[in-house]
Amino acid sequence: MINLIYWELFKTYAKWRTYIGFIAVGVLIPVIMWIMWVEGGGFVERQLRSLQADFLITGNLFNGWAVAQIIMNGLWVHVPALIALVAGDQLSGEATAGTFRLTLIRPVSRTRILNAKYLATLIYTASLVVAIAVLSVGLGLWIFGTGDLLVFDIGGLTILPESDLAIHFLFAYMLAIWSMFVVASLAFLISSLVENAIGPIIITMTIIAIFYIITFLPVDSVENIKPWLFTTHMNVWQQALHEPFDWQSIMHSFGILSLYIVGFWGMTLIIFRRKDILT
Repeated sequence: MINLIYWELFKTYAKWRTYIGFIAVGVLIPVIMWIMWVEGGGFVERQLRSLQADFLITGNLFNGWAVAQIIMNGLWVHVPALIALVAGDQLSGEATAGTFRLTLIRPVSRTRILNAKYLATLIYTASLVVAIAVLSVGLGLWIFGTGDLLVFDIGGLTILPESDLAIHFLFAYMLAIWSMFVVASLAFLISSLVENAIGPIIITMTIIAIFYIITFLPVDSVENIKPWLFTTHMNVWQQALHEPFDWQSIMHSFGILSLYIVGFWGMTLIIFRRKDILT
């Protein structure tokens, strides 16, 4: 199984499209930081304007941690497209290239081949999120320095001390990886249904867009549906930037996302094992 995973990783990282996501974040994140450096902390000052009348606020609040959080909030709508670009090509790409029959001739079960491809997809997904984390936090701390983090949400204002931020952000990126696994699993499922590399990307992003619209639609008739949509729980990583952790909310979102991951993988396995491979 390890050899299968190795070769699927080799095939995945040998394709040029695999590096589109890394190139995109490698260009976009430094550009965002340059814009923020030029801005000079004006964004944070505007957020704190109402508090400065009642509180004495000191220290470096426009720091690398704050910049990393802003980047996470801004990029998380676009990262699924970069993941679908690769995950959606894992099965449909081989169908397009006409190499499936040669692959399945080997004395290895379809289940093991599928699992190797799926694990390679998850590893790519995790590596892309890790790249975002390293660039965001690493460059952010180097350029803007360190300090405490102010977290604004519906419940109010949370101040996270500098000494605890490494743990909070590590947990946040781990939850972000898990939420992106849902996107990868969905694109992988769609990839098993079509025989071209573009279809899974378009269909995956269409489904995500529809789910997001329903999630944020202020209509009573869909309120009972929202808690069961994976898009409702995609921002679970934000819970890691609260103090103390709301473990009940985190575990609930983690459980819903896990159900989608297992469900998408199970559906893909059933389809792939029964599929008549003609190419």
